[in-house]
Amino acid sequence: MIYGAYSFLLIMVICILIVKFESSGNLPPLKDQSKQEIEGSISEKIWIEVNGLQQGMFIRSENPRNPVLLYVHGGPGTPMLQFISYLEKIKKPIALEKYFTVCYWDQRGSGMSYSRKTDASSMTIETMVKDTHEVTEYLKKHFEQNKIYLLGHSWGSYLGVKTIEQYPEDYFAYIGVGQISNQKKSERLAYYYMMDHAKRIADEETIATLKNFDPEEPLFPFIKEKGHQLDYLMARSNTLIKYGIGHLHEGLPEGLTFKSMVIKSLFSFKGYTISEKVKWFLGADFSMVHLFPVLLNDNLFVSSLSFDIPFYIVQGAYDYQVSQDLAREYLGALDAPHKEFILFENSAHSPNLEEPERFNLIMHKIDAQCRTQSN
Repeated sequence: MIYGAYSFLLIMVICILIVKFESSGNLPPLKDQSKQEIEGSISEKIWIEVNGLQQGMFIRSENPRNPVLLYVHGGPGTPMLQFISYLEKIKKPIALEKYFTVCYWDQRGSGMSYSRKTDASSMTIETMVKDTHEVTEYLKKHFEQNKIYLLGHSWGSYLGVKTIEQYPEDYFAYIGVGQISNQKKSERLAYYYMMDHAKRIADEETIATLKNFDPEEPLFPFIKEKGHQLDYLMARSNTLIKYGIGHLHEGLPEGLTFKSMVIKSLFSFKGYTISEKVKWFLGADFSMVHLFPVLLNDNLFVSSLSFDIPFYIVQGAYDYQVSQDLAREYLGALDAPHKEFILFENSAHSPNLEEPERFNLIMHKIDAQCRTQSN
């Protein structure tokens, strides 16, 4: 018993030391294929005051003179640089930072920008748009550029649309990845697809789980009755992942689920301190509670259809977390000086992570196209 207790204590100490070692709070430098630091590159973590609140961001670039790209993360409330960095180590793709100076901003109430002091009443789309504008202004000034690119992923695609509506003069173009349009309808489409698929493959466990929920209830999927809300969202997320129609279609290392990989990538990410890693989880819950209903109560087919800058949608063919059919339909309905739908045949909700080389080359082409049109 004594030896067992000592062994357990030793394991705990080792785990704590490993987590502490992996939580310096500093980003590692960008390196080339020979693992040498890229001369002139930047890989930094900074804090600025945004709309009255200290907010954190990571900025990485092989060449700071490259065009600036603001990466608006999804969730709501889930910054993903740690996951992107983890996949880079596994897949070793052409990095987005080769062509762009990329700012990975942890939004209000998310990641290292989360604070218990954040007023819940400030978690509105109006505040978030103003935050995005102020971050954009900082990047323009800091890198001495008149315009930048805005990339919005998932929830970030909703925030991105609302931002470019108000501040089109700030951006060369908008790129929506996993583009939200009418999320309430998207959630119902996903439910019916999962149920039909479960029946086709005789997945009785999933059928039994989904039968507990009625997709035609007015408040679906954000049902307020105690216990039901989290139960459905958990069942929905697990089933999306199980069928390869959620965050990723394929490509996870054997034995890892998307959730376990997010956790593993977070705790091995040196850019966050230990306390900031705890904040990541707290911020994910806080932001989801306050911002997810915003998506369900808006329909971009009605509220946001006219834009003054090029509008690109990048969507995975297997995406049911945010319907790719609705995204395509939305692009057809909106007005923009140039609009383009780009389908990734081997991806679900995150083509930038699943097919990174093609994604990054497309981003490079978008930049070249936008600069040709502006000349």
